[in-house]
Amino acid sequence: MLQRMVECSTVCLRRLAENRVEEMRFGRWLANPKVRLAAMERALNEQIGPRVAGLHVLAIQDTSEINYQAHARRTRGLGTVGNGRDRGLFVHPVLAVDAESGACLGLVGAQLYARTKAADPNYRDLPIESKESLRWLRGALTAKRALGQARQVTVIADRESDIYEEWDRLPGPGFDLLTRSCRDRALSGGGKLFAAADAWPVAGRLELELPARPGKRTERTATVEVRYGAVTVKRPKHGSDPGAAPTVTLRLVEVREAAAPPGEEPVHWRLLTTHAVDNLQDALRIVQWYRRRWLIEQLFRTLKSQGLDVESSQVESAEALKRLIVLALLAATHILQLLGVRDGLMIRPLDDVFAAGQIGVLTALLPSLEGRSAARKNPHPPHTLAWATWIVARLGGWDGYPKSAPPGPITLARGYARFSTLCEGAALAQYLC
Repeated sequence: MLQRMVECSTVCLRRLAENRVEEMRFGRWLANPKVRLAAMERALNEQIGPRVAGLHVLAIQDTSEINYQAHARRTRGLGTVGNGRDRGLFVHPVLAVDAESGACLGLVGAQLYARTKAADPNYRDLPIESKESLRWLRGALTAKRALGQARQVTVIADRESDIYEEWDRLPGPGFDLLTRSCRDRALSGGGKLFAAADAWPVAGRLELELPARPGKRTERTATVEVRYGAVTVKRPKHGSDPGAAPTVTLRLVEVREAAAPPGEEPVHWRLLTTHAVDNLQDALRIVQWYRRRWLIEQLFRTLKSQGLDVESSQVESAEALKRLIVLALLAATHILQLLGVRDGLMIRPLDDVFAAGQIGVLTALLPSLEGRSAARKNPHPPHTLAWATWIVARLGGWDGYPKSAPPGPITLARGYARFSTLCEGAALAQYLC
């Protein structure tokens, strides 16, 4: 089922199955209570472990909603999503990314849950174990367990993950955190976090290429000022573990756009980390690692309407939908793995994504997709994942010119769907012969 999702770029069981019997088999597997999410995550951990050996891995985590309102009347076990009205689920994946190249190494794990009740009036004072935000600690602990063969692991998250218990409980040798600050925390020597950063001198400047975000900003190059320093934050008075350390020393890297274009919101990131930041080079490295977080946004794009369209699935049980979403996350991750090696900056074997029978089809397709000039030849070492990605991108409509914009996840998903059809044709031709 997973292989068909990658090949066909859909989660619709009718389109995945070759016939009615197989469609029913897929449906029964999704509905089977013996198929447990915990066992699926353990299988993911076993696959990702050897793949990250000796690398510095960024474990990027984030949360997204699966809005299932269109099918809510016939689907059991859903909760409410962000607007408090529509029905659906939340998914919280952890993605492994190579810190040096930015290549996607695979899916580490995923939490899926339904929000079935309103927030407690005393939510602020509850212990972290009673809050929905516990998912951030669980995601980091999953990364610590699954990525033990890595040389170093840095867990990266956005502002919702700025939780004192994370800073207190999780860091250790070879295991660091990098989170965008959310709270103006009190400092042990007096004063507040944000004001302390404002007083630091500008250490350097950096140009950031910002992609367009419809309705929020246009594509542009932003010149930002970089400041950095060490801070010792105090344990919050409300809701924190009373057994936590009274203070935690962190490093703060502030990235601020001094002169944004009219009508554009200035870039302003306050990045807290447990990594040492002793000079401007260290600070810029922190910024580079944080920018890798964009890859999990691409994962969500590929999972939803611009790719696999998981919100269109018509399975009728929330538990079955959770199993389907895990498979869909894996399929979307395979697309991102192609994206990550697209530029040839990291050499990965073909069997990260492709089955043995598909390699011959890739080889046979290559001559018809290359042009006569050297610029239109596949530039990557044969039988590597980057070599295969070039072929899939050409099938997806990319023109193959080095000066053209590189293919994105949607182009690769489209190319993989066409590649699947060609593989089926090759198999049928062998059968007829």
